[in-house]
Amino acid sequence: MQRGALNVNRIRKDFPILCRKIKDRPLVYFDNAATTQKPLSVIDAIRDYYMNYNSNIHRAVHQMAEEATQAYETTRQKVANLINSPSTDEIIFTRNATEAINLVSHTWGHDNIRKNDRILITELEHHSNIVPWQILCKQSRASLDYVDVDKGGYLDMDQCEKALHNKNTKLISISEVSNVLGTIVPIKKIVKMAHDQNIPVLVDAAQSVPHMPVDVQALDCDFMVFSAHKMLGPTGVGVLYVKKDILEKLEPFISGGDMIKEVHKYDTIYNDLPYKFEAGTPNIADVIGFSAAIDYLSHLGMDKIRDHEIELTRYAMDAMKDIKGITLYGPLDTKNKGGVISFNLGDIHPHDLATILNDHGIAIRSGHHCAQVLMEKFDLSATSRASFYIYNTVEEVDIFINALNDARRLFGI
Repeated sequence: MQRGALNVNRIRKDFPILCRKIKDRPLVYFDNAATTQKPLSVIDAIRDYYMNYNSNIHRAVHQMAEEATQAYETTRQKVANLINSPSTDEIIFTRNATEAINLVSHTWGHDNIRKNDRILITELEHHSNIVPWQILCKQSRASLDYVDVDKGGYLDMDQCEKALHNKNTKLISISEVSNVLGTIVPIKKIVKMAHDQNIPVLVDAAQSVPHMPVDVQALDCDFMVFSAHKMLGPTGVGVLYVKKDILEKLEPFISGGDMIKEVHKYDTIYNDLPYKFEAGTPNIADVIGFSAAIDYLSHLGMDKIRDHEIELTRYAMDAMKDIKGITLYGPLDTKNKGGVISFNLGDIHPHDLATILNDHGIAIRSGHHCAQVLMEKFDLSATSRASFYIYNTVEEVDIFINALNDARRLFGI
C-alpha cells in the first residue's frame, strides 16, 4: 500500500477519543459510515462559543450576538464553497440529511407530485430516502418505482434510463454512494439523463460529501442533502442545497420565529432566502463546530481523503478475500466503491461477530444498516460493515483481519 496521501499518524493526534481503550485493547473505530469522530478543533470551537460569545443570532445588535451571527453565517459560506454552490442563499441548515429530504418532500413534493405521477429511487437507498417518498406517494396517490441493483452492487442503468423516459416520472431521488455496499453510482450521467426529460434530481450525498470532492454545479443536481456528523462535525446539523430558482417558489416547511420578516394579525411576510426555511433558534453551537470540521477536511484536501480511502479499502478487501468462509457484498473495484465493506463470515450472525470484534477493541456496524430494501434484494437479514475514514490505518486493518480469523476459528469455520 502506498503511503503519503495523508499523514495519518499526525491526524490521529487530533482525535482524543482514539486514545481510549475498549476491553483493554486500543480502539479501532471502523463505524465511520454511521458517524465519525471529532477532532479537537471541532470540540474547541463549540466550547469557545459557549464560553465566550453564547448568544442568539440574526436578532440582537449587541456584540456577542453579532459575533455569533457572523460565525454561524461563515459556516454557511464554507458549506457553499465546499460543494461549489454559487450562492449561500441555496444552503439551508437542518437537523440532519433525513430532515432535509423531508423538507423537500413536504414542500416541493406537496406542490408538484399528483395522482398517477411516479417518483424514482433505487434499491440502494437508506430508509431516509425511501420512507418520505412512500408517505408522499400515499398522500398524493402517486407511484414509487425502484431502479434494480445487480448482484455486484451496480445499478441497472438501462432500467434507469427507461424509467426516466416515462412521461409520468416527476423526480428521481438517489444516493451518490451506498451506505451498505459502498457503490458509487454514476450520478452525473443520471442527472444528465433526468434533465434531458425535464426531471429534477435529489442527491443523497451523506456518504459522498464527507469522502470525496463534490461539485453541485458540475453535477447540475437540483437538490442535495448531507449531514455534518458524518464528516467530523457535531450531530444535529444537516445541509440542504436547493437551486435558487426552485427554492424561491417553495412555501416554508416549519413556521415561527426567524423565518419571518413581518407578522401582522392575519398576514405574514416571510424572510429572505435561506432564512425562510430555518424557523426558530437553530443549533448555533454545532453549526459553528461544523465550520471547524470543514476547515479540517479542506486543509487535508478531499482528493487526498478519497485516495487514502481507496488504498485502505483495497488493502482490507485483498486481505479479507483470503479468510475462509467470508462473503463480500458490493463492487470489488475500489474505484467504484467508497470506504465501506459489507460482509458476512460463515454462519456467524453479524451481531455475534460485532460482539467478538468489540472484545478486540474493534467497533463495526452490524444489522440492516437502515437499508432493508437492499437486504431483501440480497436475501439477507443483516451484514457486518466496516467503514473507514481519515484516521484509520493499515495497522488497524491488520488487527481487524486477525480478529476475524479468531472469530472464524472460535466458530469452527
